[in-house]
Amino acid sequence: MKSRKSVREAIAGYLFTSPVTIGILLFTAWPVLQSLYYSFTKFNIIKSPVWIGTDNYEKMAHDPEFWQSLRITAVYTGISVPASLLIGFLLALLLHRQLPGIGLFRTIFYLPVVVPVVALGILWKQLYSPTFGFANELLKMFGLPPYTWFSQPESVIPSLIIMGLWQAGGSMIIWLAGFQGIPAHLYEAAIVDGASRFRRFWNITIPMISPVIFFNLIMGFIGSFQVFGQVMATTAGGPLNASNFLMVMIYKKAFRTLDMGYASALGWVLFVIVLLLTAFIFRSSRSWVHYEGEVR
Repeated sequence: MKSRKSVREAIAGYLFTSPVTIGILLFTAWPVLQSLYYSFTKFNIIKSPVWIGTDNYEKMAHDPEFWQSLRITAVYTGISVPASLLIGFLLALLLHRQLPGIGLFRTIFYLPVVVPVVALGILWKQLYSPTFGFANELLKMFGLPPYTWFSQPESVIPSLIIMGLWQAGGSMIIWLAGFQGIPAHLYEAAIVDGASRFRRFWNITIPMISPVIFFNLIMGFIGSFQVFGQVMATTAGGPLNASNFLMVMIYKKAFRTLDMGYASALGWVLFVIVLLLTAFIFRSSRSWVHYEGEVR
């Protein structure tokens, strides 16, 4: 039997963690379960929810707006995630040097990550302005024609991808931490053995930072499917719904048309998509992610 002291310690531990536990149950778990219930109902906030079974999901399967939003989100994810990983990786390579003032440059590249979303959107709307924007002025300096940026359906997604790449400093910090965690003696041994720079990079650097690649890939995919703030602050889903991401569509259905039931169903489908993609990446990682000290 447990002693009185161990029982008191257990009770004290539960009491100390109870505010967080209760908060998670009330403000996370309960709303999630409510949204699952609402996804099977017709609910507009004003009236009580009415059970309609799987009608919302059947409606989604035949909704062109949903498929367009899914395609837009998939295109954005397929381009922005690899590009962001690559730019963050290259920035980290450049800044992984012990040079005077290197800390200042790391701070400069990281600053965009902490800029509020609304301020970020206003800034890029000004940069992309077709009349006085810096982006078109820069193109003009190189003798290139002005670009339409946010004003045309065919250019809005590339413009949002470029805007997202401005915050690659977030992954850059993780890459830097990975580079600094590689033992120096591995490179020293490789140099003694006559390994070229490319061989050291491919056979030491890449395997040793594979957990960082895995982490940045997972967070990048999840973040790209949750794109919302920067879109609402710039295009609000336009023009002509060309930037109507899934998260934007969920917001519009929930708070503009008050179709909470359909919005909840969209949210759960998004959750399942992210869950399946994450599970696939986790499963595939067994063959290419190397953890120090792991025996295979």
